[in-house]
Amino acid sequence: MPRYGYARVSTTDQDLTVQREALMRAGCTVIREEKVSGTSRQGREELRTLLEFLRPDDELVVTRVDRLARSIGDLQDIVRELRTKEVALVATEQPIDTSTAAGKAFLDMLGVFAEFETNLRRERQMEGIAKAKARGVYKGRKPMVDAAKVHELHAQGLGPVAIAAELKVSRSTVWRVLTADGQGDRSSKAVAAVSSDDGP
Repeated sequence: MPRYGYARVSTTDQDLTVQREALMRAGCTVIREEKVSGTSRQGREELRTLLEFLRPDDELVVTRVDRLARSIGDLQDIVRELRTKEVALVATEQPIDTSTAAGKAFLDMLGVFAEFETNLRRERQMEGIAKAKARGVYKGRKPMVDAAKVHELHAQGLGPVAIAAELKVSRSTVWRVLTADGQGDRSSKAVAAVSSDDGP
């Protein structure tokens, strides 16, 4: 079963020697290397080339799965792609080998724990917001647009579409500003402006 290695570090001043030697000891016949952040698959040309090259019954070998992906979601996407190709994923420093039942189970457990951690983080965030609201210090998300500028442009005769283009925001954002605080006159003008901007 052919083994192909993938080694990655995040910055150019980091060394790939340790990973390279571990992959060679693992029997990798080809090793692709790159020095690039793992937070996204964009710009990781060596990984893309390797994933395109792999064939059924090949093995993709890394020292640790964080060399392959920095999030469980990204890792699961890569694993699904490998499964479609009938390629196994092996990590030399972790009990991961998707060609075995135990290795698959361990990888699945990583996903469960990651989801659990995400849910806990979301709960803590909501609790923090609730406490901040109770103290009267919660301000919510920073406004996406300067409301004063929206009203200034609207007063100059620009409609929501033109204002949105000028401020590089969505028309719905402009509309929310124009219709906020029960401003009847402005709302009526905004309705007329929408009609004139958008046509029938």
